Amino acid sequence: MSSRQDRTLRRWLWLAWFGLHFSFILVGSTRETLSLVARGLTVIPAKLQGRAGRTESVAAGLLGENASARNPVRRAIVTYRHVAGIEVGYGYFAPTIPAAYKLVFELRYSDGRVDYALPRVRSRAGRLRMVGLLDEIGRTRSDALRERLIKLLAAASWREHPEATKIRAIFGAILLPSIEEFERGQKQSYQFLYAYDFSSAE
Repeated sequence: MSSRQDRTLRRWLWLAWFGLHFSFILVGSTRETLSLVARGLTVIPAKLQGRAGRTESVAAGLLGENASARNPVRRAIVTYRHVAGIEVGYGYFAPTIPAAYKLVFELRYSDGRVDYALPRVRSRAGRLRMVGLLDEIGRTRSDALRERLIKLLAAASWREHPEATKIRAIFGAILLPSIEEFERGQKQSYQFLYAYDFSSAE
């Protein structure tokens, strides 16, 4: 192969890699934006939400997210996106618009008392991180990971209440009204999602 052919081949390989790389960025960003539209978190009319959800499903398929976790193509795509730092899509709305989640600890004592506590943080930065963590817990599909993260938060609460014998962690979503519902005076509501029981013997 001549040096000219070699340069031409390398140029085409670079162009192919460039196209693939930016296709992942474009599809990931589009999927992120469509996800926000499909969940009704934008001012885009509700009649477009179903269409956005279907298109998001197509984008997720192109990223291999609809395949089994053991699928080698999915693993290759996920690995490449993580190594390249493009695993999180950039939507065209404010970054990290989380659904509102809430975690409450029900503390039970040996004398029959019951008390309630929220995860405690000591700074504004800590509050922002906690909101992000609760959002990740709410979005994860892995029950084992979700329980492990909540157990770590429960352990921190236990250090503040060492006399408690049992802790029930109650995780739920805060459902905010739509603009139309808010204008009619409807308030936020709470939807129970998960509960985990931990005892001091664990």
